[in-house]
Amino acid sequence: MRTTIRLDEELLAEAKAYAARQHRSLTSLIEEALRLRLTELEAQRQQPRATLPVSTAGGGTRPGVDLDDSAALLDLLDEHAAP
Repeated sequence: MRTTIRLDEELLAEAKAYAARQHRSLTSLIEEALRLRLTELEAQRQQPRATLPVSTAGGGTRPGVDLDDSAALLDLLDEHAAP
C-alpha cells in the first residue's frame, strides 16, 4: 500500500543513511520500526498494573490542613521547618 507521511528532514536523512548502510530499503526500516514500537506498546499495556499500598493509619490530616490548597501547605511546611 502506498501512503504519504511527513517526517522531520534530519530524521529522514538519518533513516535513509542507516537503511543504505544496512543494504535495505527505507520502507523496510520504517516497517520494522513501527512493528517494534507497536509490539512494545502492546507489551506495556498487558503488564499488570502496580498495586499501591493503602495506609490504615488513623487520624487523617492536622486540623486546618487543606490538601487542595498548595500555597497553604507550603506555608505550613515553612512554619514547621523554621528553627
